Amino acid sequence: MEITEVFNYFLTAWDYIKAPIFKINEANISASSLFLAFFVIFSSSKVARVLSQITHRFLTFRQVDSGVIDSIGQFIRITVIILGILFSLDILGFSLTSLAALGAVLMVGIGFGLQNIAQNFISGIIILIERPIKVGDIIEVGSTTGRVLEIRVRSTIVQTRDDVSIIVPNSKIVAEEVINESFLGTKIRLHVAVGVAYGSDLEKVKLLLLEAAKTHSEILQTPKPDVIFSSFGNSSLDFDLRVWTSQLWEEKRVRSELRFKIDSLFRENNITIPFPQQDVYIKEIANKL
Repeated sequence: MEITEVFNYFLTAWDYIKAPIFKINEANISASSLFLAFFVIFSSSKVARVLSQITHRFLTFRQVDSGVIDSIGQFIRITVIILGILFSLDILGFSLTSLAALGAVLMVGIGFGLQNIAQNFISGIIILIERPIKVGDIIEVGSTTGRVLEIRVRSTIVQTRDDVSIIVPNSKIVAEEVINESFLGTKIRLHVAVGVAYGSDLEKVKLLLLEAAKTHSEILQTPKPDVIFSSFGNSSLDFDLRVWTSQLWEEKRVRSELRFKIDSLFRENNITIPFPQQDVYIKEIANKL
């Protein structure tokens, strides 16, 4: 077979590949355009992953917060993939007018049943841009408290202290009140309430509470622990031991260990922790005839 015949055969095959298979509005879809469009989408996903990894390494080298790094990486991946999808639609021959028409159809669908998905998607973009929360933060949303494991486009994965993963819709994080315990720092102030019997040596009580805080290895000494005489209770004199710790995830354990230490010190120094008591008087009334 001569070279000319091979070349002609190749051109004929190429014409078949470029020939329209079907038509959508004004777009003529061919096998070559389909292959190229899928190739662009596949390549954009790979490029998005590579760019995210490069960004992660660069920002890690610059000692940027890990939560910020994850948010930026997620935003880069979404942006590159969306650009790849738009470029592939352009390859398939969809004009801006066609895309606008398609968008109108999608908006009608959203109006009939996809509001929740669209709301969560937009909320995910807002979270990635504004960063009210980031990976590693300890947050409280409604009745859910835990550490943020992953921020996705539609939802956020939160791990509770019982090692249970909860999927929280992004719209809930944007619309509701969110308590972020680690938003501005890595320490938290704990309150340990305790009551002592009336007649106790209050200065001694204060010193013992401060000693319990001072001897605990996970209690920060700067800012210093503090003791507040909070109130005269019905059956006790109420105190509030206020301490700072960097153990945000283990704050319940730290509180428990402080209570154990306080109880031990009070027993050694004869300080009584009272409990509510009620006296009941029964009055006998003689039967009158």
